[in-house]
Amino acid sequence: MPTTRGNVEAAKITNLITEEVVYFQFNPTDFTISKSNTWTPRVVAGLNLPLVSFSQGGPQTITLNLQFDNAMGWRLPPTGSVDPAPTEIVDVRSFTQPLWKMALIDTTNVDSAGKGSPPPVAFEWGDLYFKAIIKQITEKFQLFSPEGIPIRSLVTISLQQYIDETDVPPQVAAAMAAEQSQTTQFTEGERLDNVAAQNGGDPSDYRTVAENNNIDNPNNVPTGTTLQV
Repeated sequence: MPTTRGNVEAAKITNLITEEVVYFQFNPTDFTISKSNTWTPRVVAGLNLPLVSFSQGGPQTITLNLQFDNAMGWRLPPTGSVDPAPTEIVDVRSFTQPLWKMALIDTTNVDSAGKGSPPPVAFEWGDLYFKAIIKQITEKFQLFSPEGIPIRSLVTISLQQYIDETDVPPQVAAAMAAEQSQTTQFTEGERLDNVAAQNGGDPSDYRTVAENNNIDNPNNVPTGTTLQV
């Protein structure tokens, strides 16, 4: 089990797409989990306070302050354990770069429209497993070698709770699909790219519209055809 420099179990953040792991050199001294809900007020005459109805739940968020330090020339092996033997001065960014990578669009994992997104991650420490996306990351460099190499930094990461389609209960997924599903009738002179754009999609999604409606030739759609979009 990888440990921090204090020889305690290291917390970590894992890229859930590539499974690359960043172990913390120093565990957080504290962190706060927060969550918000949206309530809609309804004013009722004769009352001092409005009635409220629940609209939707917001995601939980965690903000972490992580210290990375190579001031003594320590080196973090790929295993994540700290080598106690001093070595040459190493740029602290070699430790933090994988965290920045988790906040960038993953061009190797794109959807049917060719669009990528930053990967989901997991923050783990003890029995806490927090699946999230990185909302914000900031790195403050605090110490430099005589040559100007940054050797100590403070990384602040804001994590937002994340679920994907596999986490959604079947009954909720069915309700979402029914809510999002809509039909339109193909008119004379219309084009599928316009249909896609007029119904909240991108014009480049016209091939997807065609495939979903079993249309072999997107340029030859009979007038009056009912399309699911």
